[in-house]
Amino acid sequence: MRCDEALNPAPLERVNQRNYCAMHDTFAIKSRKLRAKVASTWGPDFIGTGTRFRLWAPNEKHVALRLSDDHAMMRSDDGWFEVVIDRQPFDEPYAFVLGDGTIVADPASRQQVSEVSGLSLLPDPNVYRWKNSLWRGRPWHETVVYEIHIGTFTPEGTFQAATSKLERLADLGFTAIEVMPVAHFPGQRGWGYDGVLHYAPHNAYGTPDDFKAFIDTAHGLGLMVFLDVVYNHFGPEGNFLSRYAPEFFREGKSNPWGAEIAFDREPVRRFFVDNALYWLEEFRLDGLRFDAVNEIKDPSSTHILEELSTTVRRVLADRHIHLITENPPNGTDLLSQELFVADWNDSFHHVVHVIATGEDTGLYEEFKHAPFDKLRKILSEGYLEPGEPIVSEFLPPSACLAPTAFVHFLQNHDQVGNRALGDRLHTSIDETLHRVLTSMLLLSPQVPLLFMGDCYRESGPFHYFADYRGEVAEAIRNDRPQQAENFGGYPQGASASDMPDPHALSTFLDSKLDWSHAETQKAREWSSWLQALLAVRRDMIVPHLAATEHYSGTVSDAPDGCVFIDWVLGDMVLHMRANLSRTIVPLDDGPDHCIWQEGQQCAAGSLAPISVKIFCRRS
Repeated sequence: MRCDEALNPAPLERVNQRNYCAMHDTFAIKSRKLRAKVASTWGPDFIGTGTRFRLWAPNEKHVALRLSDDHAMMRSDDGWFEVVIDRQPFDEPYAFVLGDGTIVADPASRQQVSEVSGLSLLPDPNVYRWKNSLWRGRPWHETVVYEIHIGTFTPEGTFQAATSKLERLADLGFTAIEVMPVAHFPGQRGWGYDGVLHYAPHNAYGTPDDFKAFIDTAHGLGLMVFLDVVYNHFGPEGNFLSRYAPEFFREGKSNPWGAEIAFDREPVRRFFVDNALYWLEEFRLDGLRFDAVNEIKDPSSTHILEELSTTVRRVLADRHIHLITENPPNGTDLLSQELFVADWNDSFHHVVHVIATGEDTGLYEEFKHAPFDKLRKILSEGYLEPGEPIVSEFLPPSACLAPTAFVHFLQNHDQVGNRALGDRLHTSIDETLHRVLTSMLLLSPQVPLLFMGDCYRESGPFHYFADYRGEVAEAIRNDRPQQAENFGGYPQGASASDMPDPHALSTFLDSKLDWSHAETQKAREWSSWLQALLAVRRDMIVPHLAATEHYSGTVSDAPDGCVFIDWVLGDMVLHMRANLSRTIVPLDDGPDHCIWQEGQQCAAGSLAPISVKIFCRRS
């Protein structure tokens, strides 16, 4: 509950497009013309009233563009094929025909007629009329993320249906929507991390213009939109690059999901740099989250991640663009060099999960010893371990970074969907503990992320699902028990035979949010509570985060089962006093102002079991 509004700076109201531009006029100069988009190396490009089609196919001697008829493409010495036609064939199916007659989709297709291995389409990029064209984004320190999967976020599973839920999320106090990958993947349903056509939104979700409308609506509500992109591999079906451009991949090298990509070759680098710019320019996204960047191997003198980041920031210097990593080895070089703004810090989730549930096998095993010491270190310094560099030999300690360099969460798609039965955290712990943990998450200075359904405590599962057949499908089925072991094992009395088939339609349908659950009294109470909690973060903590240049956290002495952390945030000191034990512990409240307390209550000078108090004072 809210304890005190003292020290409250001017609140950052939930903003729409008009008043947000007024607040951030540096980035919203109305007389400024929108910068022209950078021409793409891959995919169709417009030249006057004509269209240029290109394909890098160094393994081929002859390639043709097939529209209503075939157009021979000219080959250059570096393996590029090119043809310019005298019109712009919007919404006409097209493909490339290899020398042996094989028909392949454009690897930089902007839209598909149906499957990834089918025909491509060229949508008119000028049809959609942006309503919030002056939007320039929001500063990173204001970020509160809500992660969604388009296909299961609503019963319809479309961009249009998801758009109707955005105002609810903005009203609650979220400032950013993170969308799991939408790049076209095999089949009609899946998580999206096996994308094949990286430029084409999956047509199961709607058209490219539908996605633009989703983003445009979000901007009008003051919401940023981030997209997950996967640049470490291609999906196992529908990718023909290895046939006509085997140099796209590193011979004999692979990672856990497929062949390693040869980022040291210029056409390959251009494919991914152009792709990032395409999403950020064409769809006006506010940022990208890069999946498993440790598997992006590049022997070049300038790593592809460095080139990508510097190019994006140079080209889009007039907007707030946020590039986020998932970097399991926890290297700080990408963050310390300001190439990326933040990293998903799985260690926070893992140690909190061990404390909350007692599960300590698989990925959680290394956190079962002294978990409270580990949690204190993570909250005060960032990473638990030193980490491994990616772009630099110099690896500064994570304590040199600001707390906003870390995205924390109690669960996300991985931690729910990889569990044996897809169950969510709150279904296995009591509500008081869940409220305390959520308060700790949202009122710490790190950037918090909630998973879809957390806004009303969805009770239904979220499973891993896909849409494969044959050997690929069987390989995925065989892998699921191992993933379940990694993420907590099996509930009492359950076994691998109780896990749903990932390829069954019912597994996908069971993973959809049931928004009728959000209308129950308990769900509405939770949503109102969450809204109040996010308002405290917005008003009391966020205004101080921009001035925080290093991690600034220190650990105070605490009894067993407790976490006492102090953060210096500019001109404010933020104190967290959390008691996750079953006993009352002494607490000197001191002269500081309590901005939030949650859990059981007890007399002054004490901290009740399963409770947290957050204080602040001027530094």
